[in-house]
Amino acid sequence: MNRIKHITTILLFLTLSISMKAQSAWGIFGENADLVQFSGVVVTGDSLKPIPYTNIRVEGSTYGSVSNYEGFFSFVARRGDRILFTAVGFQDSYYDIPDTLSQNRYSLFQMMETDTILLTVTVIYPWPTVQDLEFAIVQHRVPENDYDRAMKNLALEEMKERARNLDYDGAMNYRYDMGEVVRKSYYNGQYMPVQLLNPFAWAKFIEAWKEGKFKKKKD
Repeated sequence: MNRIKHITTILLFLTLSISMKAQSAWGIFGENADLVQFSGVVVTGDSLKPIPYTNIRVEGSTYGSVSNYEGFFSFVARRGDRILFTAVGFQDSYYDIPDTLSQNRYSLFQMMETDTILLTVTVIYPWPTVQDLEFAIVQHRVPENDYDRAMKNLALEEMKERARNLDYDGAMNYRYDMGEVVRKSYYNGQYMPVQLLNPFAWAKFIEAWKEGKFKKKKD
């Protein structure tokens, strides 16, 4: 019985709280008849796509809001306020809330036009001062740019030379060993072909001999 009384008391308290909040909210709009719940969506003017994180504020003040990821916004404004919409990559847009509204809610689809900004090319050099740059030009050879350095590193002959002098690591040895196992398993249950009569094998042997691959490397 006591538990029922407690639950009834809590429900009554919650009902009174909600009623008081509703009355206070109605009092805001009742006493200040010029207040309006200003809501809407900010979209692009050409494709009607939402513009997220648009800065929306009353002109001449810091009061306003920011649109969410879907371009939606909602805040309390006054009738006759001039609203400023700003977003990176778009031209500033304005909207005047009508001062003849008969309701305390107003919705809007605000379209914004794209604004193309062309910036000058900025080249960053690895020298802190102009004097250091002049000294590097006069006394030293100017370093190559990234493209020239990459083309030199990717030169075909240089890559082949590096590959010939590169020792096998663990992963390369493992792949070679597994390749031999697979090659031998291909002839499982039969005789492997004799490479002594294979002209292609002889051609590879002679080419490797000319390149000096069978010479003993000096320590």
